[in-house]
Amino acid sequence: MVRIRKLTAGDVDAVQTMVRAFGAYLTALGDSWTHNFTSERYLTDGFGPNPAFHGLIAEDDGGALGYLLMSPNYDVDRGIRIEIVVDLWVNERARGKGIGKALMREAADLARQRGARQLLWAVFKPNKLAADFYRGIGGRLVDDLDWMYLPLD
Repeated sequence: MVRIRKLTAGDVDAVQTMVRAFGAYLTALGDSWTHNFTSERYLTDGFGPNPAFHGLIAEDDGGALGYLLMSPNYDVDRGIRIEIVVDLWVNERARGKGIGKALMREAADLARQRGARQLLWAVFKPNKLAADFYRGIGGRLVDDLDWMYLPLD
């Protein structure tokens, strides 16, 4: 039976393994970002004095099946709290069993409990599998918005 629960610091090894798999998957699709999320970063940034994210893990008796990381944010234009889904990954052996949907459903419930009115996420354009999944659960494209970034290193 699949269980979904909030991530803890004790999930560091399972999450790190899945983050590496997700990074390899995206790299194979042409992603040029350096994937360097470490166990230390997971512990400090997720469970330190100023957490940058929180999340969920799906598991069964055989171990971890998938994870979802999300961060609180705010939409000033609409005056609402939002949560940004940073990562959603389901191990290949566990796909097609509703685990991604269950993680997103639980994330939506958690976001509502935290006062959010919307989930927001980005999809790597070549990741058609993810885009199809998100459309299938009711996700909508933001037609008039391009995400941008500014390196601070």
